[in-house]
Amino acid sequence: MDAPTRGPLRSALVFGFGITGRAVARALVSRGITVVAVDEHPTHTIRAEAASLGVELVESPSSQDLTRLVSGCDLVVPSPGLPESHEVFGIAESTGIAIESEFDLADRWDSRPIIAITGTDGKTTVTTLVTAMLVASGVRAIACGNTDTPLVEAIADSSTEVFVVEASSFRLATTRWFQPSVAVWLNFAPDHLDAHISLSSYEAAKASIWAHVDAKEGVAIASATDPVVLANRNAELSTITFGGAGTDADATVIDGWLCLPDGTKLVSVDELPRSFPHDITNALAASVAAMAAGATLEGVRHTLRSFRGLHHRVELVGDVNGATWFDDSKATTPHAVETALGAFDSVVLIAGGRNKGLDLAVLGAHVPPVRAVVAIGEAATEVRAAFDGRCEVRVITTSIEDAVAAALELSRPGDAVLLSPGCASFDWFTSYGERGDRFADAVRKLPGFRMVGAQ
Repeated sequence: MDAPTRGPLRSALVFGFGITGRAVARALVSRGITVVAVDEHPTHTIRAEAASLGVELVESPSSQDLTRLVSGCDLVVPSPGLPESHEVFGIAESTGIAIESEFDLADRWDSRPIIAITGTDGKTTVTTLVTAMLVASGVRAIACGNTDTPLVEAIADSSTEVFVVEASSFRLATTRWFQPSVAVWLNFAPDHLDAHISLSSYEAAKASIWAHVDAKEGVAIASATDPVVLANRNAELSTITFGGAGTDADATVIDGWLCLPDGTKLVSVDELPRSFPHDITNALAASVAAMAAGATLEGVRHTLRSFRGLHHRVELVGDVNGATWFDDSKATTPHAVETALGAFDSVVLIAGGRNKGLDLAVLGAHVPPVRAVVAIGEAATEVRAAFDGRCEVRVITTSIEDAVAAALELSRPGDAVLLSPGCASFDWFTSYGERGDRFADAVRKLPGFRMVGAQ
């Protein structure tokens, strides 16, 4: 459904004053727009930033006060990840005040090309690949959005030619005007049900990435094997599909070569520094997107031959007594775990943490390749239940170091020992990055540890 015509913007309520909220406030203030910020869990940093911007910061307002604040502005800009059930959304609707995302604000002020990438898993990797491909082709591109650089901040750099936007469902759910010239949807699986009111709401947020792509000049890029992605295709758009060998996708693998839709060979699978199944599909999606945005064949090929993956994404740590250990701490959904498991024949899986309202029972269907499990953290009981009677399970509720020790006891030569939690990290850690680093540190301290070449 088309959004209503946007009126003038003189004042805005920014709800949530984290990284994105502060970037939004700076962008608004720099354009002479009055800003009031609301934060329910303010820190000293947040208070100081609001003061430095001259922004009024309202802390944990009552419903009555929040209604007054919303009614007194032209626009509400919610922080990404604010639960859809939060009362601010109902208040805005009842008072007729528009809600826009940081993407929408960027659209107000900038018209340079955007490549947008969404999906339950793989967004960051494909965003990084596309950006590198464009830069290697001589195009001034920057990765932004669901990164440390929100899009509304990135547009301040007038030298950038193309914005490569990691588009999370949190941002897309409140977006009404976002118009990427190339829009990629990688995959879909349940996630973030602690923030979206339903699975269908999460799906609709993802699908909205194609809502405003120009029907004549824009390009949609879709997984050829994900039924939810395919069911949401926009019939008005030119759509290119990607998929591995035998999928009948437009961009696919033929006789061991990654090929564009016209049959052009990019690189052989053997030339990729890492060629797990998801590495291949990510490479195909990124190649098609980058080419659609002006990358050269040589820029794409150079990137594919040199890209070794990202930190905490099935990242090789090393070998211990013939078992190879991997850090996949970024896998915070069952779907991400399932993707990683597809790369191995025999796995000792370390899984658990803080569940995001997802069904972990689906993991139990992956025996084999899973041969043994170390269940950790708050969700250890759920992980144990998923594999009960299917394979050996050890429950560890103390520390990641104890989990590593248990996995060592369970491992055999030829195994992949995989930290792929399927859950958030916030029971034991402040981030998935801290979780992965602690895991890797513990592995490196094991007797017999040795570094091995990239997989």
